[in-house]
Amino acid sequence: MCLRCFEVSRRSLLIGGGAAAASLSTGIAEARVLPKDMVPLVGPGYRPTERDEMGLWKEMDRVEEEIAGSNLLITDPHITGYLRDLIGTVGGPAAKDFRIYLARIPEFNAMMFPTGFAVVFSGLLLRMRNEAQLAGVIAHESGHFLRRHMIRSWRDQRRKTDILSIAAMVAGVGGAGAGVYLGDYVQLAQLGTILSLFQYSRAMEAEADAMGAKLIAETGYPPMEMANIWEQLIGEENSSARYRGKHRRRGSIFDTHPSEGSRMVDLRTDAAEITIPGKAYDNHRARYLATIGPIRPMLLDDQVKLNDPGASEYLIETLAQDGWDGLLRFYEGEIWRLRNRPGDDVRADQSYAAAVAYPDAPADAWRWHGISLMKAGRTGEAKAALARYLRMKPDAPDAAWVRQMVG
Repeated sequence: MCLRCFEVSRRSLLIGGGAAAASLSTGIAEARVLPKDMVPLVGPGYRPTERDEMGLWKEMDRVEEEIAGSNLLITDPHITGYLRDLIGTVGGPAAKDFRIYLARIPEFNAMMFPTGFAVVFSGLLLRMRNEAQLAGVIAHESGHFLRRHMIRSWRDQRRKTDILSIAAMVAGVGGAGAGVYLGDYVQLAQLGTILSLFQYSRAMEAEADAMGAKLIAETGYPPMEMANIWEQLIGEENSSARYRGKHRRRGSIFDTHPSEGSRMVDLRTDAAEITIPGKAYDNHRARYLATIGPIRPMLLDDQVKLNDPGASEYLIETLAQDGWDGLLRFYEGEIWRLRNRPGDDVRADQSYAAAVAYPDAPADAWRWHGISLMKAGRTGEAKAALARYLRMKPDAPDAAWVRQMVG
């Protein structure tokens, strides 16, 4: 992965409109919309009949074709099938028509396009503590489609501004219009610019929140998890800003929020209203972790390499509220090893030592624990730890060097 290219793309996503596209995280209602009042405006098999919407769908088909061919997509059939089943469960009456793609980008983002296909970023999967939280994000995005927010917003923008045609915007995806390959990172970054044309009002965001809460409650998920997601995201952004000694980044997903607290109150009130006393709700945490388990090391590795220790530390500690394990302790150590400030080596060594106490500690935890023991002069323990590393990862790139150390 070209991290420098990724950082350019990451800024493009946030500043160029990706934040506006992350529709779970844009806008707050001034007057709360009641979940019981949310009725889908489209049903299964919906197809547009008006000329402008038909044209929009045609261009969005082209966008989907670009996305489907991106090298950034995670195509593991078990995970993509899981996402497809989930959107089919919480997507409402049009759910069976939805398509969903998973892109390897370590950001909190999910977006629904006007034709009923969704893109989820891998960073979203990392941040979800259970299936109910992921279901809440997907249900919110589905709410935008079911309430026809895309075409309503598009028409409103065209009335108010001399905006570029959607065809002109789509022509730039991946450099297709100019015949120039810009790379997958830039290609997906431009999706944020396209979706910035569909700027949802606060009322629309409130509708999507209410519709999403209603959808997950009806399918047996605890609706309070939608408020928990928002609280976690606020905490992560604040931790990142405090670490850097700055205000939130320009282009932050909160830039359009006049009041974080009001949305939190609305989400919690929605959840309280639609939660049925005595009914059993299940967040399906175990099923979620079992599904993303094979890629969770990759998700954590991508996050830590963003070089945002404030956000990464908060995120790992939030995930650990459900219980520490060897993987989380290892990546806690990686945060400080990669930061490499005075004293960080001690913090990293402590985390590696804690990691290897768990049966699921990754091989690299034993490697770094062995190296730290070697530096401390505890040669016998160090060799034992490094030998464990070699047994777990015999074909590691540094295996010859480690064998030499072990003797």
